[in-house]
Amino acid sequence: MWRVTLKAFAVLLLAWFFGNFVLGWFQQNNVKTQPEHKEQPSTATESPADQSCFCHLTGVLDDCFCDVESIDVFNNFKIYPRIKRLTEKDYFRYYRVNLKRPCPFWPDDAQCAIKDCHVEPCPESKIPVGIKSGNYNKYTQAANTMPDMTDCEQAKELGAINSTLSNQTKKAFADWARHDDAQDHFCELDDETSPDAEYVDLLLNPERFTGYKGPSAWRVWNSIYEENCFKPRSVYRPLNPLAPSRGDDDAGEGFYNWLEGLCLEKRVFYRLISGLHSSINLHLCAEYLLDEGWGRSVWGPNVQEFRQRFDTAETKGEGTRRLKNLYFLYLIELRALYKVAPYFERAFVNLYTGNVQEDSATKELLLQIFNEIRAFPMHFDEKSMFAGHKTEAKILKEEFRLHFKNISRIMDCVGCSKCRLWGKMQTQGLGTALKILFSEKEIQNLPEHSPSKGFQLTRPEIVALINGFARLSTSIHQLHNFRLLLKENR
Repeated sequence: MWRVTLKAFAVLLLAWFFGNFVLGWFQQNNVKTQPEHKEQPSTATESPADQSCFCHLTGVLDDCFCDVESIDVFNNFKIYPRIKRLTEKDYFRYYRVNLKRPCPFWPDDAQCAIKDCHVEPCPESKIPVGIKSGNYNKYTQAANTMPDMTDCEQAKELGAINSTLSNQTKKAFADWARHDDAQDHFCELDDETSPDAEYVDLLLNPERFTGYKGPSAWRVWNSIYEENCFKPRSVYRPLNPLAPSRGDDDAGEGFYNWLEGLCLEKRVFYRLISGLHSSINLHLCAEYLLDEGWGRSVWGPNVQEFRQRFDTAETKGEGTRRLKNLYFLYLIELRALYKVAPYFERAFVNLYTGNVQEDSATKELLLQIFNEIRAFPMHFDEKSMFAGHKTEAKILKEEFRLHFKNISRIMDCVGCSKCRLWGKMQTQGLGTALKILFSEKEIQNLPEHSPSKGFQLTRPEIVALINGFARLSTSIHQLHNFRLLLKENR
C-alpha cells in the first residue's frame, strides 16, 4: 500500500514541477512579445501582440472609398491565382533589361558581391523566336503561319514588317514607330538594341532577400524619397522609413501631418512610392534566406523581419500606414488595367511568341483577368487628379512625370543585380500604369483593326505592367500568409 502511495506522490510532484516550468516559460515569453500601448492600459480584450501588425489595417483607405477587406477577398480568390499563372507564360516570363547601365548620380562603387545578388541571363537560343523578333509581330496573325526555315532566316523575317500587310497597315505601323520614339514616357527606358541588354528569365531569378543592405541600399531609397516625393522644406526628418538615427520627437503618425497639406496629386505620388517600397519589403520578408547548408539554400517567410518593418509597436505606428499605401498602389495599377483592357481586347492583338496554342491560351487568360477586374465595384477614380486650372494642371502633370522618370533612373544605382532587375521592372510597370491613366482619350479612340498613333505599348512595357501588378497581388497574398503565421506563433 505504501508503495502505491509513494508512486502517486512522485507523479504529483513531477506534474507540479512541470506545470510551474511551463507556466513560467509562457509568462516570460508573453512579456517579451507584449507591445507597449502608451495610450491605453492593457486589457483582456486587446488584440494579441503578434496580431498588432494587422489590428489597424482595416476599413476604408485614404483618398479613395475602397476598403482593405474587399481588396483582400478580390485579390486572394479571384486575381492572384490567375495572375500567377499568367506570369508563368512565355510571353511574360522573359524580360529584356540592361543591368550594366552606370549610375547617373554618384560613383557606382557599391556592387554587391553576395552570390544571391547575381542574375543569370537567358541564352538567346532559349528565347522564343517571336519574342526576339521585336514588337510589330505581336499584332499579326500572318507570323503564325510562316513556313519552316532556319533560325537565322526566321529571325530576319520576323524582325521586319510582314510583307503581306496592306500599304495602309504598313503606314500605320510606321506611324506607330515614329510616335513611340517621340512619346513622353514615365520611365527612362532601356535601349533594347544595346549589346549590354540581355534577356532574363524572371522565373529563374525570383525576387528574394539577397543580403543587400546598408549604406548603399539606404542611399538609393533616400534619394528617391528626399529628392522626388515633393517633401516640404520645413520637414527635416528623412522620409525613408529605414533611414538611421531617427529620434523620438518626430517619429510616429504625427510626423505625417505635412502630407495632409499637399495637393491630392503630390500626396498620391508619395503614397505610390511608399506602397512600392512596402511591396518590395514584403517580398524580401516572405522569401528570406533562412538557412544555407551544404549547397542547398532554404528560403521562406521571416516573421521577425516582417514585424521589424511593419509591426505597429516596432515602427511607432507607421507600419500600418506603409501597408495601407501598398493597398492604395494596388488600386492604382488595378485601375490602369481596367482602362487598358480595350487595347488588348481587339481581335488582331496577339501576344506573339511563335507557339500558336501558347499564345491563344495566354491571351485568353489575360482576358479572363480583365473580366474579373471589370467586375470589381470599387475602382479608384483618377478623374479628380489634375482637374484644376488647365495651365497649372499641365505643369503639375509634367512635374509628376519627370519626378517618376528620375526615380526610374535611380534604379540604375542599385548595387545588387537581382534587386536592380526587380526594381527596374516594377518601376517600369508603375510608369506604364501611369502612362495608361493619363491616356484615357487615346485609348477610347483606338481603331479596331490596326495600331494607332495615339497610344501604343511596347512589349517591355506590357511585360513590366503585368509582372509589376503581379508583384503587388503577391504582396497582398503574402500578407494573408503572415497573418496566419502570426496567429500560429501566438
